[in-house]
Amino acid sequence: MSPNASSLDSSPPSITPPSKAWWKSCTVYQIYPISFFDSNGDGIGDLNGIHAKLDYLKDLGVDVVWLSPIYRSPLADMGYDISDYRDIDPRYGTLEDWDRLLQGVHERGMKLVMDLVVNHSSDEHEWFIQSKSSKEKNNPKRDWYIWRPPKIDPDTGKRKPPNNWRSVFHGSAWDYDEKTDEYYLHLYVSKQPDLNWENPEVRKAVWDIMFFWIERGCDGFRVDGLPDAPIIDLDAEYQLDPALWANGQGDFSRLILWAHKDFSEPLCRLRTDEGGNISAQE
Repeated sequence: MSPNASSLDSSPPSITPPSKAWWKSCTVYQIYPISFFDSNGDGIGDLNGIHAKLDYLKDLGVDVVWLSPIYRSPLADMGYDISDYRDIDPRYGTLEDWDRLLQGVHERGMKLVMDLVVNHSSDEHEWFIQSKSSKEKNNPKRDWYIWRPPKIDPDTGKRKPPNNWRSVFHGSAWDYDEKTDEYYLHLYVSKQPDLNWENPEVRKAVWDIMFFWIERGCDGFRVDGLPDAPIIDLDAEYQLDPALWANGQGDFSRLILWAHKDFSEPLCRLRTDEGGNISAQE
């Protein structure tokens, strides 16, 4: 069960926004590291490769370098399945390489923004490993993800997913776990279980991740992306209806947070979704 919200401070700090928001007029250059520039000849782009091209980026007129996910990941979804939010995937380098890249970015008068992918984690993250270990009430991580019991088909007696939601990548958005006899929600691939943002412990854990990078010098974050869905495809068993879970104004305000290491300037907030929509957030 979710802990009592009153017993856990899950509210972001109150700060005063600056008079001029730098991200409203800057030029942002997104880098997908694995294919950008390989510095060591192993065929994979890396952080040192990005560092080697900083003068080129500056000459292009770039103000902000936006890194697609560089955290540890099994790469089930191009790095958007994160198994450790506080470390660099060895394919790309080390935390020390990231520090050097940040220094080089700042020396050239640019800023560095990280992707913050917290709709879900990897199923190899320690949070989910513990979450699926037991559905007992004393499992502190069970409610960090979205678990539901199966439905039983009245005609066949067979087990079915909790509802008819379809994953973005097709098929049911629910995967069955035999050990606990429940389904977990994954709006993307099955190796990306959705985090439960109703749980204040989850929100606090994400803020802790943010402050880990802020304290290292990160300038900001780009945030990535249960009734039955309406039948919009008569030939499909599972229905895709992003209106039920994407771009909602209420829950989104919990995800995009004002935060900065000295509480004097909010971080860059750029909202995007998998459908290609993008908007700057005030």
